[in-house]
Amino acid sequence: MHSPLLDHTALTGDERFALQNPQLLRVVLDGRAEVLARTGAMVAHTGRVRFTEWRPPRGQRHLYNGQAGPGGPAQQPPAMDLMRCTGTGTVYVANLAQHLHILDLRGDRLTITSAYVLAFDAGITWRTVAVEGGERISGVGNHSLELSGNGRLVVMTSGRPLVMPVRAGEYVYADADAVVGWSSALEVQLQAQSANTEAWRRHGTATEGWELSFTGDGFVLVQPSELRPPQRLPRR
Repeated sequence: MHSPLLDHTALTGDERFALQNPQLLRVVLDGRAEVLARTGAMVAHTGRVRFTEWRPPRGQRHLYNGQAGPGGPAQQPPAMDLMRCTGTGTVYVANLAQHLHILDLRGDRLTITSAYVLAFDAGITWRTVAVEGGERISGVGNHSLELSGNGRLVVMTSGRPLVMPVRAGEYVYADADAVVGWSSALEVQLQAQSANTEAWRRHGTATEGWELSFTGDGFVLVQPSELRPPQRLPRR
């Protein structure tokens, strides 16, 4: 058989995370380290690989901007369902053909909306955080992951993203439904968008929308879409 379709063969190499193409992640497991990935994101694999459910530790605290939420310690539902990938072999991971981006954490702290986390090294430290008042919206403010340490993280965007630098003494504003993540050191506030009768949004008028304001020193990652991809909701 002859077809350009057959040119899309699997890449080779031993790098832990690599892009097979802009929408497909290739994960190489060496039998020692493990990778955490979004449950259900595996599309193919080779070798002797095990996929097991990850469950959060009991008593995990719900955090608002790094502070314990109302009521003190409580059982926190996971921001997303995760699976452990272990063994030896190659795993191919994707989600709704979204654009994938590999980030190398080197002691950094990064907050990513859980809907846009695809996979990361299990050695990365992470916790569930929330922007105060974020329960009012379905997207970025409610369930996010703060990831830190050393290792690789793979995030997703709907289309090619925009990175907006944030400098001390200045404010950057972004639609809450378009924000993918931000530097964890930034101060974040949720606020209603200013009234503008000329503006129109997919979720209604601009007066019905929410935006996030950022100040400090870091960056904000924004995607060219105000619609989050449909995701399997985490179990409660």
